[in-house]
Amino acid sequence: MSHTAHIPSHRKPRRSASKLALRAGVAGGVLSTIAVAGAAGPANAEPVTETIEMPALTGLSLSAATQSAEATQQVALDLELQAQEDAAAAKAAQTAKKAKAEAVRKAEAKEKAEAKERAEAEAKERASRSSERTTLSAPSSSSSSSNASGSAATVVAFLKAQLGDAYVMGATGPNSWDCSSLVQAAFRTVGVDLPRVSQDQSVAGTQVGTSNLQVGDILYWGGAGSAYHTGVYIGDGKYLDAANPGKGVVIQDLSGYPASGAVRVL
Repeated sequence: MSHTAHIPSHRKPRRSASKLALRAGVAGGVLSTIAVAGAAGPANAEPVTETIEMPALTGLSLSAATQSAEATQQVALDLELQAQEDAAAAKAAQTAKKAKAEAVRKAEAKEKAEAKERAEAEAKERASRSSERTTLSAPSSSSSSSNASGSAATVVAFLKAQLGDAYVMGATGPNSWDCSSLVQAAFRTVGVDLPRVSQDQSVAGTQVGTSNLQVGDILYWGGAGSAYHTGVYIGDGKYLDAANPGKGVVIQDLSGYPASGAVRVL
């Protein structure tokens, strides 16, 4: 024992065991709490952070999803509008095409009708001229040769009525002919039925020499049975034929284009 222990002011007060235990317990508890908190802090940092940040991330995700949905909807609307515009344009183009086709059809129909009217008018005028020519030509046919018979004169009168008509290969009248169809039509007026083509016409009657021709004799060029052209002798060294596309139906001189032969059917 200290030599001052008996002096009250120099003695340290005694702490009771219970107070020491309490303080130790409190201190231990505080330290334990700090230790636990310190130990748990780093381990639980990420979960705490996640708990705090999740609402913000969720909000951003919802906002982005909403914007994406709106963008998708806008694209869909734009596509639908474009489709409607394309359909309207296609329909308009189709309508315009139909209208144009109808206009062209009407124009063509009108043109055909007008052409038909013109053709009919020309045919009437030509028929009138032909009638006048027949009337004027009939007397001259008999004067073309003193020995022309009535049938020959009729044949020549028909032929002269066709002067000026066109030459068209394969045509059979009334305003265009080829050589053999004109000869055939002329002899039909007197009841003589000739073959259609020049080859057959060149052997249809009695062969006569070209130096002893009579009005109404059929002239041919080429061989008998293989002739390529025919005409009719009208007297005075002349013949009438559907010559070619450039001349049409004309009167020509035998001296300029002598015939190969002739046949007589009247």
